[in-house]
Amino acid sequence: MASLVSSPFTLPNSKVEHLSSISQKHYFLHSFLPKKTNPTFSKSPKKFQCNAIGNGLFTQTTQEVRRIVPENLQGLATVKIVYVVLEAQYQSALTAAVQTLNKNGEFASFEVVGYLVEELRDENTYKTFCKDLEDANIFIGSLIFVEELALKVKSAVEKERDRLDAVLVFPSMPEVMRLNKLGSFSMSQLGQSKSPFFQLFKKKKSSSAGFSDQMLKLVRTLPKVLKYLPSDKAQDARLYILSLQFWLGGSPDNLVNFLKMVSGTYVPALKGVKMEYSDPVLYLDSGIWHPLAPCMYDDVKEYLNWYATRRDANEKLKSPNAPVIGLVLQRSHIVTGDESHYVAVIMELEARGAKVIPIFAGGLDFSGPVERYFIDPITKKPFVNSVVSLTGFALVGGPARQDHPRAIEALTKLDVPYIVALPLVFQTTEEWLNSSLGLHPIQVALQVALPELDGGMEPIVFSGRDPRTGKCLLLLFSWKSHALHKRVEQLCTRAIKWGELKRKLKAEKKLAITVFSFPPDKGNVGTAAYLNVFASIYSVLKELKKDGYNVEGLPETSAELIEEVIHDKEAQFSSPNLNVVYKMSVREYQKLTPYATALEENWGKAPGNLNSDGENLLVYGKQYGNVFIGVQPTFGYEGDPMRLLFSRSASPHHGFAAYYSFVEKIFKADAVLHFGTHGSLEFMPGKQVGMSDACFPDSLIGNIPNVYYYAANNPSEATVAKRRSYANTISYLTPPAENAGLYKGLKQLSELISSYQSLKDSGRGPQIVNSIISTAKQCNLDKDVDLPDEEQDLDAKERDLVVGKVYSKIMEIESRLLPCGLHIIGEPPTAMEAVATLVNIASLDRPEDDICSLPSILAATVGRNIEEIYRGNDKGVLRDVELLRQITEASRGAISAFVERSTNNKGQVVDTSDRLTSILGFGINEPWIQYLSNTQFYRADREKLRVLFQFLGECLKLIVANNEVGSLKQALEGKYVEPGPGGDPIRNPKVLPTGKNIHALDPQAIPTTAAMQSAKIVVERLLERQKADNGGKYPETVALVLWGTDNIKTYGESLGQVLWMIGVRPVADTLGRVNRVEPVSLEELGRPRVDVVVNCSGVFRDLFINQMNLLDRAIKMVAELDEPEEQNFVRKHALKQAKTLGIDVREAATRVFSNASGSYSSNINLAVENSSWNDEKQLQDMYLSRKSFAFDSDAPGAGMMEKRKVFEMALSTADATFQNLDSSEISLTDVSHYFDSDPTNLVQNLRKDGKKPSAYIADTTTANAQVRTLSETVRLDARTKLLNPKWYEGMLSTGYEGVREIEKRLTNTVGWSATSGQVDNWVYEEANTTFIKDEEMLNRLMNTNPNSFRKLLQTFLEANGRGYWETSEENIEKLRQLYSEVEDKIEGIDR
Repeated sequence: MASLVSSPFTLPNSKVEHLSSISQKHYFLHSFLPKKTNPTFSKSPKKFQCNAIGNGLFTQTTQEVRRIVPENLQGLATVKIVYVVLEAQYQSALTAAVQTLNKNGEFASFEVVGYLVEELRDENTYKTFCKDLEDANIFIGSLIFVEELALKVKSAVEKERDRLDAVLVFPSMPEVMRLNKLGSFSMSQLGQSKSPFFQLFKKKKSSSAGFSDQMLKLVRTLPKVLKYLPSDKAQDARLYILSLQFWLGGSPDNLVNFLKMVSGTYVPALKGVKMEYSDPVLYLDSGIWHPLAPCMYDDVKEYLNWYATRRDANEKLKSPNAPVIGLVLQRSHIVTGDESHYVAVIMELEARGAKVIPIFAGGLDFSGPVERYFIDPITKKPFVNSVVSLTGFALVGGPARQDHPRAIEALTKLDVPYIVALPLVFQTTEEWLNSSLGLHPIQVALQVALPELDGGMEPIVFSGRDPRTGKCLLLLFSWKSHALHKRVEQLCTRAIKWGELKRKLKAEKKLAITVFSFPPDKGNVGTAAYLNVFASIYSVLKELKKDGYNVEGLPETSAELIEEVIHDKEAQFSSPNLNVVYKMSVREYQKLTPYATALEENWGKAPGNLNSDGENLLVYGKQYGNVFIGVQPTFGYEGDPMRLLFSRSASPHHGFAAYYSFVEKIFKADAVLHFGTHGSLEFMPGKQVGMSDACFPDSLIGNIPNVYYYAANNPSEATVAKRRSYANTISYLTPPAENAGLYKGLKQLSELISSYQSLKDSGRGPQIVNSIISTAKQCNLDKDVDLPDEEQDLDAKERDLVVGKVYSKIMEIESRLLPCGLHIIGEPPTAMEAVATLVNIASLDRPEDDICSLPSILAATVGRNIEEIYRGNDKGVLRDVELLRQITEASRGAISAFVERSTNNKGQVVDTSDRLTSILGFGINEPWIQYLSNTQFYRADREKLRVLFQFLGECLKLIVANNEVGSLKQALEGKYVEPGPGGDPIRNPKVLPTGKNIHALDPQAIPTTAAMQSAKIVVERLLERQKADNGGKYPETVALVLWGTDNIKTYGESLGQVLWMIGVRPVADTLGRVNRVEPVSLEELGRPRVDVVVNCSGVFRDLFINQMNLLDRAIKMVAELDEPEEQNFVRKHALKQAKTLGIDVREAATRVFSNASGSYSSNINLAVENSSWNDEKQLQDMYLSRKSFAFDSDAPGAGMMEKRKVFEMALSTADATFQNLDSSEISLTDVSHYFDSDPTNLVQNLRKDGKKPSAYIADTTTANAQVRTLSETVRLDARTKLLNPKWYEGMLSTGYEGVREIEKRLTNTVGWSATSGQVDNWVYEEANTTFIKDEEMLNRLMNTNPNSFRKLLQTFLEANGRGYWETSEENIEKLRQLYSEVEDKIEGIDR
């Protein structure tokens, strides 16, 4: 605020005449300097309350603040106008227009009432709306793009349409546009005709957002043409277009003439009254606007000339060295006079010494104006250092159809950081401040998710709305935008800081690289998914040094870098402490950290006992020149079982806050680089999206530009980092995948099966089968395959079946993909390392691109269908298992041959397009044809192969491209980083190349039709499997988990699974968005509707709140269907629970749960990783207390509400638990999230009969989707990873970090024992044999990372102590002895 009051601006009298006509108002400064402190701003920063007030919706305002009823003393005819708009900027201008007309009182008396489309969710408001329409003359609608509300508007207006004198709908969904009626002009044919209006809605390949531009061209030219056409129809069409001109030029004067024109022409009571109206005052379609400028400019040079001659600006602002910030504004706010929030941002930037170029557009396509006004046409260099869009919309297309490629093209040319800030649209300031969710879900979908697809960052809420009435006659403050001053200060400072990165010399830039240590232990410093962190940092720093950054004193190797960061050099011996880079006194900490007192409620007075020596707060890390490598502190409560039980997460501790205060205010970083997936900053408490300054992620990151390396396959958590810590997320590749292969007994089995196939008809067949059975038992395969006794007599058919089943199992193990080793930033895989990935890319059909999968092409060659072969293989039909192996081998061989031809002798991919042209040109010589000519598949369809290999060539180029360091350099130089989707490169190769600014997807686009198809297959397989395991009975309830990342990767498959279980299907609107569902009839479903208990991860809740709303509506709809209870288990349970709890059926049908807003995970993972739990009951209590917050579609504004009783009752009916695995690189024991969300043992405790539910995992990582039991999946995981030499040697080759990865897999296995009891004893026994009994291996682990090795030993001892692993006393004694040895080594190692 201070910065605004003390800004270097005065308004001398001589200047007033220079104000633009729009801002020349006597309350000019009034509109952005609040008259009194609003009590909502001074709330205690640590309290978050739910806004479950009023109607439980987000928007508590009503239409009454927008109702004007005239006194009409002269007895004039009354014209009643009802309007519905998306945003409220038209309210003040319409109010002013109506008051002017009524004051003059010449022709008629005008009554007006306005609704924000969002208010129509409230039933009472909707009834009033319908009632208002009954005696209305004119209806006006604009920008109605939310389907469920659009349908409400349509149904209400349709009833009255014939009676209404005029219906005017401006750009909205086609359903609403069809309501238009002006005399003989109508749009009822919209959608069938070739009308120019319909063409606007068609998806155009070239530019789907040409919508608004074409609309504007039409608006400009049509009236002139239509004027000379005689027919009434043409004149009515002309008046419609004029209406649109008046509306788009929404100033009070334009709206006065608009109302005169429409009512004078179409209201029967005014027939014969001559109402003179002027033509619309047209404003520039696009241009540059400044509140102090004499006019709008459409030439940037003219604008800059005016800027240089301003008398009110100081010299600093006119200096050529001042930073320049571009702003993107909505014209409607400027012309309607609702621009005070824009003025505040301009003034704040100028007060901070930045020049401003504020541009606007009248339509919804801002890409043209961005290129026209921000880029110098001669040098092609940008005039601006960074750009902030204050519209909140996507750059091209606004809330309608977007054209992201067009936006990216314009922003790439501009090449500066692009920030999209948010004005509150559907909430008042107070509603937003009180909401734990933060922004309204529809606004998140339209104004956060869509701009991210353009590469937009930093969704900071900068303006609010006031709920007060619009009846004030003199000063029209009605429901206007007002700046939120603390937010505006932060937005402007951050925009300037991003801009400074473009201007500052590299040698002077300071960079704070932040690494994570989780769980807190020296062996864990530098944790990140799939990443060799220190080798990557070392590689990045060498590049930056080469580029001119000051990285003084960088050691010679990455191993030395680790040593310097993780050991305190001042300690005489080895110390448990990391290197301390700074000691911060409590006084200094309090001075630098304004929110320090807010942390005392959870952590007491500073310094506390975390990251402190009792007197000072300690910052760990090491500085090299202008680069600081620091260790982010952890949550702090992971070791405290009592805190882990709290339903809401604690605030950051003092040490955490001190770290970020150090980075910003003492080290004075120009940017912070968070290194790898992921830290704790973005998961601190606060609103989900659209944070206030009382939210901890916002306070912690402060004003530092944040660049964040995130794994390309984790778009969901990357999106949380983007929204809650304002990160520019840059994707990195996961390590190249390889097939797991076979080893030890499994390899022996494979050889035995080969000899059986060649000798099965000789006398030796039965003997070989016996060897196969005994070897399979030694390999513990008897848990997965039903094996007969070795001596049992089997006929030839039975022998084939036994061998087929074992063969199918080992092929499943052999072909499983696993990431080998860890990725190093800037080191892409070699071409041959990419083969396994390409084989998997080639195994999927891509009908949308007319690409057939390689296995299906090869299967067709021998007259078979690949799906049949998959099914036969799953059943263990020996012929099919063998054929599938041959197809797999041929696929690998053909692709390897292709890759070899595409690379040079160094193994690098040469320009594949040239190579491909030559390869694709020769028909017979194509390498895959040459390879296949020696197999049984020599007659494969050449055309299909050519199309496929052309696609694979493109993919190969993307896999080996290297832009991870390049993109980081761009970000640090204040350039635009191209956005790209995150996800699974096998399903969606567009994820590649890495080094893109990761985004998720439009949350309203899922589930897609293809995802629903896949979902149905998995659900049917799951229900079949459960029926088979459960005496032919369908499960009544399935408890399942929804993850953010897997729904992004699969476009909503698991969401689709929930819908299909309860028997409903999603319905997409005309824009392809899914906001509705309809029930599928029981006849079509062919089975009962299965009840569900849905546990949404905290990340899913943040990203897909609209989909939670959809699910909750769907489940409640099914509970209210009039169907027999035995065919509708949702209804059966809801009725019973309603009776028991004394609540209504809709509330009893609550099934969609997650954490409280701002909290994540059940904390079981933290308890297991830190061994901070006593018994399984404690873990189950954590789950219940943290995960029992429900989303209620009947009161979406109330946020997540605790409903533990309903949660427990719903879970107690579960017959099965279920989760999905969606990509090869993350499986059950790779991360702790999966067991953290597993309620298997909990359900057993809640069920009255104490029966353990079946636990299933769907695996859709390959084209052949599988539903396995949880224990089968844990065994598969152990065999392919933890116990597989290929995997653990790959990890150990990366050194220090590799040991930690091995330990992590064992700890996660213990997690599964704790939550589900589904881990076999042999898994622990084999792991002990592999890592502890082998003396050489044991020494490698101990010497490479003694801290992680100590944790490995501790985990073995814990598994035994908790009863999960029975083993010999000798094994336990050895582990204890090793534990004391490694303790001594860590404490007193002589370095």
